[in-house]
Amino acid sequence: MGVNGDRFIAVDGGNSKTDVVAATADGRLHAYLRTGTSSPHRLGYRESIDLLGKLIEIARAEAGWGSETPLARVDALLAGADLPVEVERLNTDARSRDWAEQVRVDNDTFALLRAGTDDRNAVAVICGAGMNCIGRNESGEWSRFPALGPITGDWGGGEDLGDAVFFHAARAEDGRGPETALCDAVRTHFGTASAEEAALGLHLGTFGRERVHGLVPLLFAAADAGDECAEQVVERQAEEITAMVRVSVRRLGLSKAPFTIVGGGGVLGSEPEALRRHLEPRLAEEFPLAAYTALKRPPVLGAAWSALDALTGEVGGPAHRRLAAELEGREPLRVS
Repeated sequence: MGVNGDRFIAVDGGNSKTDVVAATADGRLHAYLRTGTSSPHRLGYRESIDLLGKLIEIARAEAGWGSETPLARVDALLAGADLPVEVERLNTDARSRDWAEQVRVDNDTFALLRAGTDDRNAVAVICGAGMNCIGRNESGEWSRFPALGPITGDWGGGEDLGDAVFFHAARAEDGRGPETALCDAVRTHFGTASAEEAALGLHLGTFGRERVHGLVPLLFAAADAGDECAEQVVERQAEEITAMVRVSVRRLGLSKAPFTIVGGGGVLGSEPEALRRHLEPRLAEEFPLAAYTALKRPPVLGAAWSALDALTGEVGGPAHRRLAAELEGREPLRVS
């Protein structure tokens, strides 16, 4: 069986959404899809790879490629591919499926980092439903975190922020804590008469857990309006992000040379003013040689550029620029 030597599929799989790109080595975009989570932590390892297989089939059909001949590459960068043993397990399963001549499964922070900068000295922090960070230096060394949530010391993703809103709202409502606008935020978001009623609804399954993330914009709005509890939560998040960068910089020896910090994910990528107010001065003071940027491109471009790096032997060549231009402003096809 032959191989389609210039065709590839790239996947950026988050905790809330998964983007898929089908393209060729000349940078032409042939299909662009979006669906829900593909995280193995949420779906299961086998189920995650099964979903990737389904998405690859859909992308090939949309691109008009058929399904008979293996592709040149599949690069799938997934939230939940955190530990080496998990990455190995996912790659073993994915490579047994005969999708492509070369298959790579790894963490979605690689997509953020690749889409955010060509700088060899760089740190990327992803803040969406959860938090994670990756860094590299020009010597080829990497810094990673287990990123398993509170059990590995992580805090500051959208789910953590939503839980913090509930925490302060509940304590304000029953008198254990100070008054806060976060009470009204919970009541409004869940359409309940009290924060307690919303909390009980979550506990009993009346409300889905995914709705907690919807409290995040209300948290930032409350902080912008001067609410002290909200401000404390956002300030803590800024320090958590800074701490991840600090550890990466120390591990990689980046403190004495210019480097790039990339922020991304649903929370950092949206650049809420309340977070910028706390985060950017911290980063500037602690890392004066660093340039901070919030990713505006879809992270799946980083997964696609990683494939192009391997196929073309170039970083940032004409094919990379063409693919970025074709992806810009294009709406993905929603699939279930």
